[in-house]
Amino acid sequence: MTASLRVSRREFLQATLVAGGGLLLGTRLSASARAAGAVADGMLNAWIRIMPDGIVTIMAQNPEIGQGIKTMLPMLIADELDVEWKQVRVEQAGLDTTKYKNQYAGGSEATPNHWLPMRQAGAAGRALLVSAAAATWGVPEAECTTSAGTVLHGPSGRKLGYGALLAKAATLTPPALDQVKLKDPKDFKIIGTRVSGVDNHAIVTGTPLYSIDFGLPGMLYAVYEKCPVFGGTVVSANLDEIKALWGVRQAFVLQGGSDLNGLLSGVAIVADSWWAARKAREQLKVTWNEGATAEQSSAGFAARAAELAKQPPQRSLRKDGDVEAALASAAKVVRAEYSYPFLSHATLEPQSCTARFQDGKLELWGRTQSPESGRTLVAGALGLPPEAVTIHLTRLGGGFGRGLRNDYLVEGAAIAKQAGVPVKLLWTREDDMRHDFYRPAGFHYLTAGVDAAGTLTAWRDHFVSFGAGERFASSAGMRGTEFPQRFVPNFALDASVMPLGVPTGPLRAPGSNAIAFVTESFLDELALAARKDPVELRLELLAAGQPGEGTNAERLRGVLLLVAEQSGWATRRKEKGRGMGVACYYSYRGHFAEVVQVSVTRQGVLKVDKVWVAGDIGSQIINPLNAEHQVQGAVLDGISAALAQEITIERGRTVQSNFDSYPLLRLTQAPPAVEVHFRKTDNPPTGLGEPALPPVIPALCNAIFEATGKRIRSLPIGKQDLSWA
Repeated sequence: MTASLRVSRREFLQATLVAGGGLLLGTRLSASARAAGAVADGMLNAWIRIMPDGIVTIMAQNPEIGQGIKTMLPMLIADELDVEWKQVRVEQAGLDTTKYKNQYAGGSEATPNHWLPMRQAGAAGRALLVSAAAATWGVPEAECTTSAGTVLHGPSGRKLGYGALLAKAATLTPPALDQVKLKDPKDFKIIGTRVSGVDNHAIVTGTPLYSIDFGLPGMLYAVYEKCPVFGGTVVSANLDEIKALWGVRQAFVLQGGSDLNGLLSGVAIVADSWWAARKAREQLKVTWNEGATAEQSSAGFAARAAELAKQPPQRSLRKDGDVEAALASAAKVVRAEYSYPFLSHATLEPQSCTARFQDGKLELWGRTQSPESGRTLVAGALGLPPEAVTIHLTRLGGGFGRGLRNDYLVEGAAIAKQAGVPVKLLWTREDDMRHDFYRPAGFHYLTAGVDAAGTLTAWRDHFVSFGAGERFASSAGMRGTEFPQRFVPNFALDASVMPLGVPTGPLRAPGSNAIAFVTESFLDELALAARKDPVELRLELLAAGQPGEGTNAERLRGVLLLVAEQSGWATRRKEKGRGMGVACYYSYRGHFAEVVQVSVTRQGVLKVDKVWVAGDIGSQIINPLNAEHQVQGAVLDGISAALAQEITIERGRTVQSNFDSYPLLRLTQAPPAVEVHFRKTDNPPTGLGEPALPPVIPALCNAIFEATGKRIRSLPIGKQDLSWA
């Protein structure tokens, strides 16, 4: 249940006539609202500008990375404001912590963070305009209604458009936020309808929207060469030779620091064009101090993980019951080793930004999912107060978590400050893939037992990952709440870590995108040992679970039953070379179950025939069109990663550098259909950019097993022999 928010009248809404004759509306939440969890650190403002002609401009406060948030959040405001969508114009806001809170894209949190505040902002604007009309006519507000940007007085038949009420509205005391009446969901006119993205026309017509498109008059172009070994530093470079090349204006070393999340040591080349900068870079000769990470490799990590697996775990993350006793009494004990590789975000738009440093102040235009942390990073690196740094948000050509790190912003800022002119920094595809914050690799050593009745009684996972002491490397950890924890009576999750000099970070559905592959694949192994259908085994587990944090048994059971019904699971045809696999998972507040159908030739050629998806993201699907697209995109993203993607580390550097060695999913490899079904439940709406991805990978692997009898315990699938006789 969503908590109500209480604020005083003077805290809530300020109305003023702004330049051009528009009415600007904003919301301000009190400390009590912050305590309820709606906002953080003070004030959250959602801006509405109404012009005399009735056109409504709504500011989109969060970064748009392809998840549709630039359309969805304004939909919430517009519906409660009671205007037609065709009256709405959407503008991207820049970073402004005095107006906006939770101004980031990550964790599928935009919907749960803003579902109530955005609606309240729209409803407050509607209430203020009703008050203005009632005062103009000298009638009770209760006699007035709204529709399509117009206030109507039923008894007299009079009506006034919102644009005609601006001057009067600006003189009135705004309503208190906790007294604003929100629409009954049955009265929604925009929420729940299929709305196309507000940027679609601009995208297909090539209108500049992205960081890679942006430019300033008189700016120069920059490239930045860093050590191929992560954290390595510059010893020397042939700067004089580079400066003498055609089109090059400057070349210099930035010393940087040791924080892999910040400015690292490298050589900047600034030129009249990006092509001139890139060609000059080809002649750059740098002597590097590669550092200790040069001793690390993927092969070394795998060997060390195997060693750690044979030793007592370094620590326990969760322990329920008596695993050893349950295993000793089990009718069958199953053991398996699972692993997965490092992954790159591989955003279609490489990292870039434009920076201008002037009079002690810095302006940045760039692709970032976390502008506020980016400002903090840049300000600290350049020795500036945060208020001296302005960040203008551009649309991102893919984020997937890469934009939560702002290393390219601080590089562009440092180069612009040193160069003394506006600079556009653009990474190459090779830069992007070789200097990513990778999804961490991981190793799981699993043992489980089932009793004579086929009931899963014991589960132990020795998880070998990266970190130091009791701290995991970024996104390399595993929580004590991941399914099937709380659903197996005797359960142990142990962990050991090894040092890592490779930068890691969140990738779409961080943690869960890998852990689901392991746990849901192993559950299928246990279903086989228990002689039970994979859906049956999961339903039994969910029925026996204990209350606690994480997976909601009723909701996961609901989507599992739904996807089984929609896919015809119970009546599926079983034959060699054709299979269906199932998986279900809770992550990032969403419960999803998925079935994948595959065909595999005798020679091992894999084809994904179809995917069925059932999801529970709460009581309201705000934009069904975008929701379906997000789920379908997540499914294709997961299949792409599972089939062929792998980042390999050798001598402390990344082997892969472009899409020839790190292939994305081809059209011919994509399933012809991804069928999406939503199960609405009486829960607050949540996001879905991430939770639809984790189940597809194990469902795919489980389908391959049913088709071929070959178990996939290591990714990517493309490295496995799928041929069968």
